[in-house]
Amino acid sequence: MALHWTRFVALGDSITEGFCDPIVGSGEPWLGWADRLAGILDGNAKLRGAPFAFANLGVRGRRVRHVVDDQVPAAIGLGADLVSILIGGNDLMTPKADPDSLAAEVESGVAALRRSGADVLLATCFDPRFAFFLKPLRGRAAVYNANLWSIARTHGTFTLDLWGVRELQARSMWAEDRVHLAPAGHRLLALRAAHSLGVPYFELAPRTPDAPTAPTPSTPSTLLSWTQHYALPWIGRRLRGVSTGDGMPPKLPHLIPVSPRR
Repeated sequence: MALHWTRFVALGDSITEGFCDPIVGSGEPWLGWADRLAGILDGNAKLRGAPFAFANLGVRGRRVRHVVDDQVPAAIGLGADLVSILIGGNDLMTPKADPDSLAAEVESGVAALRRSGADVLLATCFDPRFAFFLKPLRGRAAVYNANLWSIARTHGTFTLDLWGVRELQARSMWAEDRVHLAPAGHRLLALRAAHSLGVPYFELAPRTPDAPTAPTPSTPSTLLSWTQHYALPWIGRRLRGVSTGDGMPPKLPHLIPVSPRR
């Protein structure tokens, strides 16, 4: 597989959108691991004197079906030669989630991308033991990840093993809601992704100050605050069948140069 990519398209949900990784300057409010990776790939392309462009189709709340039905065809339409897929978390939090069926859907998207000639960076799920309220999902997440590894072998993808990134167990890697990555977590993912692709770490994407580390919700007061501000609104949206991303367009729907965004 070639390492000389010129058109990178990122697919996924709020993690790929860059939620909780504030950008410095004008433009959309979030940076995120995929945009940071685009900066690294852009730096690598500059060393070769090659052009490079990036699109980010991530939207908060998206599920596997949205990536396969909407984002994958869009990436193919953009002529992407490298596509990242990080998806599944929102699906796995559904009580009746079937990790085998979800992985089969992901495989159909990966197969379509590979047929188009694109390389694929396929990310596994995080190990959910970092948050007490997600620990019950650990078994189904492990089954989903096992399927993703099989998909990676079958279709010859690059693999970003997020389950195995032990640094993500640190509280500083996560935002106050304990579901989205803090800036430090996004930077770590970008570097691990570059490593998975075999690309040197020339991080040209702008660095942003780390958000203050929020207290771990272990005391009654902090747990109550977290429940009121994050858990109950999330549960309410789930019961109503709505998402914070409903009606939102992709973050960066068209291929653009990376440099002007800095």
